[in-house]
Amino acid sequence: MARGLDLTSVEGVSVGHAATPEGTSGVTVTRFGAAVPTVVDVRGGASATYDTASLALEATFGRRWAIFFAGGSLFGLDAARGVRTYVLETRGGHTAFRNPNRVAPISGAALFDLPTAEGTLPEYASLGYEAARTAGRGPVAQGRVGAGAGALVGKYLGRERAMHGGIGSAARRIPGGGTVGALVAVNAVGAVRDPASAIWVAGARLRGGRIAPPALGRPPGEPNRGTTLTLIATDLAVDRPALARVASIVHAGLGRAIVPYQTSSDGDLVFAASTESISPRAVDSWAGARADRVGWLAAESAVEATLSAVRHANGAATRSPSAGTGRPAVRGSGRPSSRSRGAPRGA
Repeated sequence: MARGLDLTSVEGVSVGHAATPEGTSGVTVTRFGAAVPTVVDVRGGASATYDTASLALEATFGRRWAIFFAGGSLFGLDAARGVRTYVLETRGGHTAFRNPNRVAPISGAALFDLPTAEGTLPEYASLGYEAARTAGRGPVAQGRVGAGAGALVGKYLGRERAMHGGIGSAARRIPGGGTVGALVAVNAVGAVRDPASAIWVAGARLRGGRIAPPALGRPPGEPNRGTTLTLIATDLAVDRPALARVASIVHAGLGRAIVPYQTSSDGDLVFAASTESISPRAVDSWAGARADRVGWLAAESAVEATLSAVRHANGAATRSPSAGTGRPAVRGSGRPSSRSRGAPRGA
């Protein structure tokens, strides 16, 4: 069977995962072959981010060697040290201000998967290093891997009725040359539906197994922490202002698939980056044409990746790791790829 398109179909991009031995949390790292133009669009009201202020369009240094997603809320941001260490060990990074010491700017964000009981938390710096070390160009492992290992969706009726979230990825070819891909870590308060069919794919489960749609026009009851983290990457040369427009379009697309989205208690955000590996073959026919074209395909990829994440996480192939958890599952046709580098055992 031919490999489907995902984020590593984009030239210059590699992805790796690392998770705790018990598979309750982890880190996912996307590495680039060089420092590439990057932006971020934070829309959720409770984000946990690492070095995102310097990605503002008015900032001076807006390029990154890697982007990481982590579980662990604020603790997960420690993954940055491990990611940076690996990049520098492998001769990545660059000098700045004529100083001989190399720096490796990276950014990232964390989702909320903290355990309900107090205890020792994972060493996220080590998980970040391992995810960066195992990042490869093979098919991206999806489902309950990396930063999605402990993710849940549909927490609007309480965690006990939630379903598994996870990592998903998809990509599209760009007419005229290039590829745009999405990597999504789905840990949403809300439910996930397929915009094409309006069918709820994952969310809060009722006793009979049916998914209870979020009450339209009614906010979630008590705050249930959740976050959807998204990275869009393209190999087509796209400048940072255009990438900002792409990220905005992707947010609109995700709002069709995740309900509710961008609440006051989540950290929903979109990173967007270009490896600049492919130059446009023709001059844009109108201002913003490239941003619109890439943004539309990126939004479609992000929605597909979101659906793929929950289908992989709750499908038959991923039930064995969750045996005994009591977490309801949904039938799904997808399964995690064991060929992807950095996938934990059992993924």
